[in-house]
Amino acid sequence: MPKNSKVTQREHSSEHVTESVADLLAHQEPVDYKRSVLNVTGETWDKQKEGDEDLDAENRPAWNSKLQYILAQIGYSVGLGNVWRFPYLCQKNGGGAYLVPYLVLLIIIGLPLFFLELAVGQRIRRGSIGVWNYICPRLGGIGYASCLVCFFVGLYYNVIIGWSIFYFFKSFQYPLPWSECPIVKNGSVAVVETECERSSATTYFWYRETLDISNSISESGGLNWKMTLCLLVAWSLVGLAMIKGIQSSGKVMYFSSLFPYVVLVCFLVRGLLLRGAVDGIMHMFTPKLDKMLDPQVWREAATQVFFALGLGFGGVIAFSSYNKQDNNCHFDATLVSFINFFTSVLATLVVFAVLGFKANIMNEKCVVENAEKILGYLNTNVLSHDLIPPHVNFSHLTAKDYNEMYRVIMTVKEGHFKELGLDACLLEDELNKSVQGTGLAFIAFTEAMTHFPASPFWSVMFFLMLINLGLGSMIGTMSGITTPIIDTFKVRKEVFTVGCCIFAFVVGLIFVQRSGNYFVTMFDDYSATLPLTVVVILENIAVAWIYGTKKFMQELTEMLGFRPYQFYYYAWKYVSPICMAVLMTASIIQLGVSPPGYSAWIREEAAEKFLFYPTWAMAILISLIILASLPLPLVFILRQFHLVSDGSNALSVTYKKGRMMKDISNLEDNDETRFILSKVPSETPSPMPTHRSYLGPGSNSPMEMSSAPNGRYGSGYLLASTPESEL
Repeated sequence: MPKNSKVTQREHSSEHVTESVADLLAHQEPVDYKRSVLNVTGETWDKQKEGDEDLDAENRPAWNSKLQYILAQIGYSVGLGNVWRFPYLCQKNGGGAYLVPYLVLLIIIGLPLFFLELAVGQRIRRGSIGVWNYICPRLGGIGYASCLVCFFVGLYYNVIIGWSIFYFFKSFQYPLPWSECPIVKNGSVAVVETECERSSATTYFWYRETLDISNSISESGGLNWKMTLCLLVAWSLVGLAMIKGIQSSGKVMYFSSLFPYVVLVCFLVRGLLLRGAVDGIMHMFTPKLDKMLDPQVWREAATQVFFALGLGFGGVIAFSSYNKQDNNCHFDATLVSFINFFTSVLATLVVFAVLGFKANIMNEKCVVENAEKILGYLNTNVLSHDLIPPHVNFSHLTAKDYNEMYRVIMTVKEGHFKELGLDACLLEDELNKSVQGTGLAFIAFTEAMTHFPASPFWSVMFFLMLINLGLGSMIGTMSGITTPIIDTFKVRKEVFTVGCCIFAFVVGLIFVQRSGNYFVTMFDDYSATLPLTVVVILENIAVAWIYGTKKFMQELTEMLGFRPYQFYYYAWKYVSPICMAVLMTASIIQLGVSPPGYSAWIREEAAEKFLFYPTWAMAILISLIILASLPLPLVFILRQFHLVSDGSNALSVTYKKGRMMKDISNLEDNDETRFILSKVPSETPSPMPTHRSYLGPGSNSPMEMSSAPNGRYGSGYLLASTPESEL
């Protein structure tokens, strides 16, 4: 020790010297606390374990670049819902008018909560389990609930990727296999497959060739081997992308996040050149303003905002935890939120351009079929030739001419018009047919592509886009499971990732039996909505009301270098919790008012039919909701009554690079006094509180020490904390 240090001076002087730990450490070599007097945990020194802890605290994996991180967040938030859920909601809820409630709710709910998750992940640098254990141990069940919901969603979401893989490989042939109905031999006569003839070629291919679907959820029908193989391929892709953590998944994001935009732009350009595309886009942007007064529209817009950004899943927190402490996460939140919104609008433009083209094709087909009926009635004298306007030419019949002829016949034959069986063939009716989810991607869109020039090329591009959109979201969803589990339980990344994928594939076999599509619908509708809403409400309450909004805003100011807008203070404190509570209440009411059911494909009728879930399926449905929410009360009870240690008052001290660091360990309440520089509690100069209240990341709460009986350090000291040490 240098001769001019305060300690040396004190040895040669009777003058009282007040010194801090920082002063002492400034002249000391880094001390290994495990082998020093500061070993307050009482555990034996393990060099390997110490190395792992140092690596975790100081050398946590990080994104290679800011671009890679932004692409990962975009790839996670922009998913299949942007392509087939948002356009359906836009069509159903007033066209362009739907964009207003969606944008309003994105700003007052989506952006603040997305910013909150990014901030806590970046500040605490842990997965969801570690973050919420750290912020409020009694609400530590939030992290476990997020992991369970991610698992449920990942189970069925990867099945959709499997379907896309099947269509992708089927697209490499001309004509496309779903462009025409198959011909079957009935004895010596070749006839069109009845089920296909009564529906359509694309519908038949989806339900019979792809899913080979049963008539109800109660009829298992055994495994569909084609879909089982595709599911195996899908989980293999996810496993390979995730096996090295962000070191591998980050590189995958360069392609999986950017490629969908290339395809969407190509489809938009191609779609705008199609006949009737403008009709579809005009239909989309024609606002039905009366819809904005419907509470159901706002509820569905809030739900879409909620899921579009991936709130509550833990993926946002996981990705953010690999950032540097000074990263501007406010900019990231704003950028990703609005890129997500504009992607939804872009995808909707593409969908409506293609659906406008399809609507014109179907309308022309309707005109031709009904014109043939009218010609038949004219030839059999059921209708008089005087009813046909003189300028109508049946060989070149336009939709306008047919509508004029239709109105004349309907007026004259008013009493017997229904018996003629004529359709109005209005383009508006075709455009108003709401198609959502799998129906949009695997039936409506595939049917439109059969009319494209070079249809196999566009089909390959479309399903490759779906695979990439799904893969980006799956990487984020799996990160919501792997990151918190690896951080908390210190399991090997590669072993856990592979084991998780294998286990998920085995459990996911329920979705690739012949009734599997009905289970996909069940999980999609009920496994995540209510539990995730509760999770996000508790996240908001934990930060805004338990931890403290003012304290959180102050720490954001220190971390970002500027104070966030006051808007976030009121959004976190009041607006977001109230809006989320209203959304949760509306979801519960909706669940009670509308008995749970599903659309079953009835083979004999070649049509969909709404069926209610049987009792056993209702039990599964309710179990999913309860199981996903169970960690919340369970962890609260266990920690409230001290049945398990919450780790909130456990503290170990380590010297690292000339500074003092704080670390969470598993000390009991009565061991906290060991923190003062002696091992035996009886040696401490004054008792510490039996429970140390949690002060949050970056808190600089002084823990003062009076003069010790043994005269070792007769001074007070201040724990110097750094962002990294708060982990």
